[in-house]
Amino acid sequence: MVTVVFLTIICYNFNGDDMRKIILPIILLLLIAVTILKIDDITTYTSKLIGEVPSVYVSDPNEYTTDNDYFYVQKTKDFVPYSKQDILNIFYSFLDNGYETFTFYCPSEYTECINDITALINNQTVITDIGNFVHPFNNFSDVYLTTSSSGEVNIKIKKTYTDEEIVKIEKKVDEIIEANITEDMDINDKILKIHDYIVDNTVYDTSERDGENSYTLLYEGKSKCAGYADTLAIFLHRLGLKNFKIGSEKHVWNAVYIDDKWQQIDVTWDDPVVQNGASISNTIRHKFYMIDTSTLLSYDTTEHNFDTKIYLEVK
Repeated sequence: MVTVVFLTIICYNFNGDDMRKIILPIILLLLIAVTILKIDDITTYTSKLIGEVPSVYVSDPNEYTTDNDYFYVQKTKDFVPYSKQDILNIFYSFLDNGYETFTFYCPSEYTECINDITALINNQTVITDIGNFVHPFNNFSDVYLTTSSSGEVNIKIKKTYTDEEIVKIEKKVDEIIEANITEDMDINDKILKIHDYIVDNTVYDTSERDGENSYTLLYEGKSKCAGYADTLAIFLHRLGLKNFKIGSEKHVWNAVYIDDKWQQIDVTWDDPVVQNGASISNTIRHKFYMIDTSTLLSYDTTEHNFDTKIYLEVK
């Protein structure tokens, strides 16, 4: 309104060439100002008009990236989705690279793109399963999504572990490896040592508190299944072994690729809580150590009924 009044006053006081000399520069300045303020929207809109998707900025992955492909999700460098599988791969790659924020764009021809992305983020089971395929330090506790009508998608996560917790966990892992692992051990002996260390130094926490993970296990000596699985996964990554976590509705454990095959380890179930009167003691078992799926499911444990369409490697 101010601009209109200002231009009206000019029109009343100037005529002809004088008016054009003043008004044209003002209009030009206004157009430049609007362009600067709305450059992102203009770029996105222009790109859509000419059928191109804005380029995606991709930074280097962090030190905990695994760069592994699985049947369910694969690493990608193409962040323009054209299918639901592309969306799964983008989200997995975003996590595996260790990003906390990421922006990409839906192409105009993928009309259900935004709806499919929203459905993915709102499906806690699916995004949790994807997170099981990345290093625990790159996994998330919360995920936030914003989208725009122009097709822009912004993802932000809160990571499971803070930077300070990672430093302390890494320090503790160094100490445990130095005290329990020697270079002359074969890989199976190394894994067994770590398995037994976790069981021998941890009590399953039967309380109702949340937020337990590898940090509480290593520094407080107690945790629930998530902490057991994360801790073993961290050690398996340190040993250079391809591995992921397997999740069912109420439980999580580990799978590791060794001796050219996938095996499963459930440290939690190898660490039962035994009641001896008023006391609680730990015992070490190996019933759930390095077993295949048929053996796992032969035990009467409904908590191990996982979705074989997701964890196809161990089907």
